[in-house]
Amino acid sequence: MTQPILWSFRRCPYAIRARLAIAASKQRVELHEVLLRAKPEAFLSTSPSATVPCLDTGTQVIDESLDIMLWALAQNDPEGWLDMPDEGHSLIARCDGPFKTALDLYKYAPRHPEQDALAQRTLASEFLQDLDARLHDTSFLFGTSPRLSDMAILPFVRQFAHTDQAWFSEQPWPHLIRWLDAFKTSCRFQAVFQKYPAWQPGDPETLFP
Repeated sequence: MTQPILWSFRRCPYAIRARLAIAASKQRVELHEVLLRAKPEAFLSTSPSATVPCLDTGTQVIDESLDIMLWALAQNDPEGWLDMPDEGHSLIARCDGPFKTALDLYKYAPRHPEQDALAQRTLASEFLQDLDARLHDTSFLFGTSPRLSDMAILPFVRQFAHTDQAWFSEQPWPHLIRWLDAFKTSCRFQAVFQKYPAWQPGDPETLFP
């Protein structure tokens, strides 16, 4: 292994945030794009959870997206993403816990017929309302530049918004919508959201970023 290997899937918000941190850290990895309906044996033998993202550094396997972000930024953090208050970690925990649970029950409603999808949307919206209030007077959650919390949370806000874009655009969350739109049109997001073919054994290296 000449580079750490990142097993990823383009649209997965967990994988997006891992790629965002790796790109910000300028840490080169070999990207292996996974086709989720046909996961390669090499991936299944690497990832304990069989989920993306998964990073194999050569000395350890990191199987959680937030841990991959922290690993990358520990190598190099030129943009100061780790310079945020403890409150930022609390926001990430809310995103990964109650918000993501409600988001999944809303977005994947046909899989959960016992749940009220609109009630779950309302629960998820409480978190977004709090974010909108935080963004009232600032470009990002903790100032004028992004921190770990922004980039850990934004891929999931994007996923929520894309579930029903017409409804989302009508909500009284102007600061949140501005924050999300700036993210989606940013060079950083466009760079990490490029399409790659699914990895196959014997393929040449695909280096990222």
